[in-house]
Amino acid sequence: MNRFISILQFLTRIPIRIETGFDEEFHKSIVYFPLVGFVIGLITYVFGWLSLAIFDPFVSAIVITLIEVLTTGGLHIDGLGDTFDALYSNRDKERILEIMKDSRLGTNSLLAIMFLILLKIGFINCLIENDLLWIVIFMPVVARIGAVIMTYKTVTPRAKGMGNLFIGKGTMNMIITSVVYSSALIIVLAKLIFLQRNTIIMVALSSILFIIVFALLFKNHVYKKIDGITGDILGCTIELGEVFYLIYTYLLISVI
Repeated sequence: MNRFISILQFLTRIPIRIETGFDEEFHKSIVYFPLVGFVIGLITYVFGWLSLAIFDPFVSAIVITLIEVLTTGGLHIDGLGDTFDALYSNRDKERILEIMKDSRLGTNSLLAIMFLILLKIGFINCLIENDLLWIVIFMPVVARIGAVIMTYKTVTPRAKGMGNLFIGKGTMNMIITSVVYSSALIIVLAKLIFLQRNTIIMVALSSILFIIVFALLFKNHVYKKIDGITGDILGCTIELGEVFYLIYTYLLISVI
């Protein structure tokens, strides 16, 4: 429990006044990434549900997106911006890593963040209009499975960095465990609480496989650029994973 609280404090701005102490094996908290996402998902769902009692679906989608950003402190969006500024600058590896550390906002960063937020708002709005607000709960859950994948058998091109706490520390057991409990959460909540059809539940479950494939492809793409993974890349993986999760679930549910 201490390790989960520690990683919750590390990855969010949730005010938890608990002193967990120093953990020499903090990297083992990787397995809790999706569980942290579940907490974030529940918070955004509650605010979305309350917002719908006052506003229309579009405004509620904005509220949900805003609440998620506030809950994480924009940590992962910052990683998305730095990643797009650096990876797509058409520079060599050393220069890419320098740009990634630069706190200034470039054109690629601005465009990536803007379109990410617009896509999130748009697809969350579509899900709400189809009475599928519950899908939003698992957006940060499934996306963080992608981050777990990015810590497995990877290296970092930097000697120092926040991401170095996790990069290369992930194990297959962590991946399996996170997939199993994330799947269980989807089945229990969707079936017993939200009373969803089996076909819709299968779409939500299959999104896990979709995000795993995305993470593997993205990892391969990044390795071609900088021969490793950074903390910014982990954050970028989460943000892109959330958008792809929304697009994937909405399109498949629309078909069925």
